Amino acid sequence: MSRPVKTVVLPVAGLGTRFLPATKAIPKEMLPVVDKPVIQYAVEEAAAAGIERFVFVTSRGKTALEDHFDQHAELYATLTRRNKDTQLAEARAAELPTGHFSFVRQAEPLGLGHAVWCARQVVGNEPFAVILPDEVFLSAEGPVLKQLVGAYKKVGGNVLAVREVPHELTHRYGILAVGQDDGSIAEATGMVEKPRPQDAPSDLSIVGRYILQPEVFEHLEAFETGAGGEIQLTDAMAKLIGRQPFHGARFNGERFDCGDKAGYVAANIAFALARADLADTVRALSGGRLA
Repeated sequence: MSRPVKTVVLPVAGLGTRFLPATKAIPKEMLPVVDKPVIQYAVEEAAAAGIERFVFVTSRGKTALEDHFDQHAELYATLTRRNKDTQLAEARAAELPTGHFSFVRQAEPLGLGHAVWCARQVVGNEPFAVILPDEVFLSAEGPVLKQLVGAYKKVGGNVLAVREVPHELTHRYGILAVGQDDGSIAEATGMVEKPRPQDAPSDLSIVGRYILQPEVFEHLEAFETGAGGEIQLTDAMAKLIGRQPFHGARFNGERFDCGDKAGYVAANIAFALARADLADTVRALSGGRLA
């Protein structure tokens, strides 16, 4: 029986240079999609999947993230005094229970694999999830990580969220080589980070949701560099294939890359249109440009 997944690692050390000047003094993860920062969507998704411990891998200048998930006594007192009960509930919804969240530093930007390795002491010898907060999802079938946990309960081992991408775009993603595939869960026989289309083993791309076994830390410990001269999580995961169960699980939902300007704008529009309190007004303000 698979051990339950109770810890999530959230790599949030990036500088957000693609969003300058907005991110000059504000962490990119604090940029809002409608009225919640990107990082809060990730935390809520993890909590809905049964996660109890949250490990943020940060860097200098990210204290706003820590403050966001902490209590704010002065704000709460002001909202209470003004009878702003709805706003008080919304502000408190971002809190994480004391003792359930940790912040560790990635002192140098050495890659995603290195960021995950920085969390090893907090994670310990347990399976854990990784969420890349830049990627947000809209799904009528529940949070993507919860869907991934469902697949993990069936197959155990390591499970990655995957989706098909156009073949000519495989150079943008980590790509799985696939064995047995029932159309929902695919056995991984290998993986390649950002292959050229002519070298891609499939069109099945890895998206930013992972469930991993702690043995991945042993391979990250070698600090081997890969694509882009960085320590790649994909390379360490590939070394587990054949030694542990390893699968890609397709998910239901629409993905938005909030690390990209166009993707971020699209996410704001889509999330606004998905809300009953905003959809009609947003459509009206668009002058008929939104269906």
